[in-house]
Amino acid sequence: MTERKPTGVSIESWVDRQIREAAERGEFENLPGYGKPLASLDAPYDELWWIKGKLHREGFSPLPPSLALRKEAEDAKEAVRAARSERQVRGILTAINEKIGKALRMPPPGPPLNLGTFDVEAEVATWRAAREAAEPGPNPEPPEAPTPDSGA
Repeated sequence: MTERKPTGVSIESWVDRQIREAAERGEFENLPGYGKPLASLDAPYDELWWIKGKLHREGFSPLPPSLALRKEAEDAKEAVRAARSERQVRGILTAINEKIGKALRMPPPGPPLNLGTFDVEAEVATWRAAREAAEPGPNPEPPEAPTPDSGA
């Protein structure tokens, strides 16, 4: 606890002295994020920054549970597209299917879920086809141009 500001001392010099003494004692050196830039330094100003940060740290969502699950399902689709292996695809889909199944058995409050579980095998096949289409295959040799003496 800090002592009370003595009378006759300006607030600025009193605060500066307390900060300097704390720095000399090393009280600022083991703080989380010490020496790192602020994460939100380049973000636009938001009046509710502290409240939103607190909700995020506590695991709350500003969306109703059913809409949050829909958003999570969309994020899972994006994660499947970016997955590097079939095992990752199956893991992502299995995890989201468990959450969707739980929500279907006991619907969350809010708007209707309007969501079904993913067909893992169909999604894996789609992922595999997209991956094969994106990979460059062997370069086929171009057809030979007809020569003047071939009669073509």
